[in-house]
Amino acid sequence: MYSSFEDLEVYKTTIKFTGQVYDLLKRSPLKEDFAMVDQVRRATISISNNISEGFERETDKELIRFLYFSKGSAGEIRNLFNLMEEVGYFKVEELVDYKKQAINISKQLANYIKYVKKRSNL
Repeated sequence: MYSSFEDLEVYKTTIKFTGQVYDLLKRSPLKEDFAMVDQVRRATISISNNISEGFERETDKELIRFLYFSKGSAGEIRNLFNLMEEVGYFKVEELVDYKKQAINISKQLANYIKYVKKRSNL
């Protein structure tokens, strides 16, 4: 049992990923596309926000609900990376690692959801 959301590996991974995405946005060719940059930031931040908010709700049912929101945001960020490639902001190879990290976060969330469901018989 974890005593804090900061103890969760998926949370730690997400915080690190968010920092990397912020760095990408600073040096990227999409600096002038304020709407895209804002959406990428919001989607990325949403992953860790929902992990922390769900954890603080103190019920497994609520935690699972918010973990699913986080998982959805991980999918959203992958979609945004696909769009950035499509419109020519990045080449496919430039975002491969970012997409892999988003997929890894999604898998970690799925595993944590399974764990919480099992421990609480949901």
